[in-house]
Amino acid sequence: MKTKQLATTEDFRSTIERGVSLIDFNAPWCGPCRAQEPIIQQLLDVFSGRATIAEMNVDENQETAAKLGIQSIPTLAVFKDGIEIKRFIGLQTAQTLSQAIEEHLQPS
Repeated sequence: MKTKQLATTEDFRSTIERGVSLIDFNAPWCGPCRAQEPIIQQLLDVFSGRATIAEMNVDENQETAAKLGIQSIPTLAVFKDGIEIKRFIGLQTAQTLSQAIEEHLQPS
């Protein structure tokens, strides 16, 4: 399975509006972003059908990145029903990200 690419602000909004989502904000030239890719791929398999895992190229979506205050990449943000609930900056482990997603999948 391939990670969903968010090409526009509208894609971003519709992706995060319902349920739990992990969005990976990155750029093709970013070394740590490339190192994060296999971890994101692993999460995609683990959370298939339970959470949305997607990525957004900040070079191609500077407006969205600026609105969210993203200044360093990779930045990974967990959203629940359209609201950002957790943010990680820099390379993250699968365990850290899994835990963040899992804790928000629980009914509140």
